[in-house]
Amino acid sequence: MGEKSAIVIGVGPDRGLGAQLCRRFAAEGLRVLVAGRTQQKLDAVVESIRQDGGSAEAIVCDATSESDTRALFDRAGDSLELAIYNAGNNTPGRIAEMEADFFERSWRVCCFGGFLFGREAVRRMQPLGGGTLLFTGASASLRGRAHFGAFNSSKAALRTLAQAMAKEYAEDGIHVGHVVVDGAIGGEKIMNGLPQYAEQLGEEGMISIEGIVDGYVFLYHQPRRAWTFELDVRTSKEKW
Repeated sequence: MGEKSAIVIGVGPDRGLGAQLCRRFAAEGLRVLVAGRTQQKLDAVVESIRQDGGSAEAIVCDATSESDTRALFDRAGDSLELAIYNAGNNTPGRIAEMEADFFERSWRVCCFGGFLFGREAVRRMQPLGGGTLLFTGASASLRGRAHFGAFNSSKAALRTLAQAMAKEYAEDGIHVGHVVVDGAIGGEKIMNGLPQYAEQLGEEGMISIEGIVDGYVFLYHQPRRAWTFELDVRTSKEKW
C-alpha cells in the first residue's frame, strides 16, 4: 500500500492553522496532500515540509467543487488515513442588508464543502476499514451572534453534519471529530490583517496554533474504545 496519507484542505500561509496541521502530520510520518486555493502558498508549505524531511504534495482545490474534491481524494489513493476539513470563511453582516448570494456562499464554503469532503472521505475509508475525519469549527458552531448570521448558521450546520457522520460511520471504524476553535488564532491572518486587534488581545489573548494542532493529533491517536467527538480550544482569558 505504501506510506499512509493525510489530506488537509484549507491551507494558506505558513503561520496558519492549515499549514501547521500539514507540518505536524508530516512529522507524524504521513504523506500530506496540502490543498487550498493559492498555488504559491501551497508550494511554500510543501517546500518547508520537504526541507524537514517530510513528504507532501500541493494540490489546488476549490472546496465547493465536487469534481475538485473527488480528484483530491483520488490522489490519496488507497493509503488514506486522515482527512481534515479546515476550509471556512468569516462572513459578517446584518441579515436585513444581506444579499442572498452572500449568504449562500458562506454556506457553500462552510457546510456544503464539508459535505463533499466528508462524503468522499468516508467512501474511501470504508473499504480500508477505517480512518480519521476531522472538521474545524468555531465559536459560531455553538451559538448565534448578531451581525454574523450567515457565518453562525453555516458553521452550526457543519457541526451537525459532522455529528451525524460520527454516529453514522463509527461502526465502519471511521472516527469523525469536530474541533471548536473558540477565539482568535495567534497566526499570520490576525497579525497581518488585524494588527490593532491582535495588539489589543495580546499574546495571551490569542489561541496558540501549536496548542490547537495538539488537539487534532490527540484525536487522531485515540483508540477505538475511547473516541472523542468534540474538542473545544480557547485561551484562559476567553469569555465563554
